[in-house]
Formats: sequence, C-alpha cells, structure tokens
Amino acid sequence: MVTITVSELDDDVVQRLENRASSNNRSLEAEARHILEAAVQEEDMEAKHAAFFAMVEPLWRATEGREHTPAEDLIREDRDRGHRPHLGF
Repeated sequence: MVTITVSELDDDVVQRLENRASSNNRSLEAEARHILEAAVQEEDMEAKHAAFFAMVEPLWRATEGREHTPAEDLIREDRDRGHRPHLGF
C-alpha cells in the first residue's frame, strides 16, 4: 500500500469532506479513500462503455433500417414452447 499526502486543500473542502465522512460513518481518511476509489472505478466503467460501443457500432450500422423483433416477444415465444431459463445457481 502507498501513502499519499494532499497539500494545500481549501478549508471549505476539508470541512465538506469531514461532513461527508461523518454522514457516511467514516473517518476523513476513509472517506477520501472511498472517493478516490469510486473515481477510478468510474473511469474504468467509462472505458468499458466506450469499448462496448466501439464493438457494437458496426452491428448497429449493418442492421440499420431493418425491422427487429422485440426481445420480450422472443422470450415469450420461447417460454410458450416450454423452455425455462437456466438461472445458473
């Protein structure tokens, strides 16, 4: 684990961070850690979303203008045939 120091934080920022930590039943350090971890996870999710859309965009273009059967219709049709979902647990 690495320790970091953040210098020259505005007093108002520190006070708001302390208030947030208190309302979340965390220490100031734990709240700062939580915020940093959430920010990094959000960036990871944005990158994953971008990769997903880059992957499916050609499929969207290839099927543009075609009529599509709604997924719920396909699921209902499958269930009417007696198929049941496998829940995997």
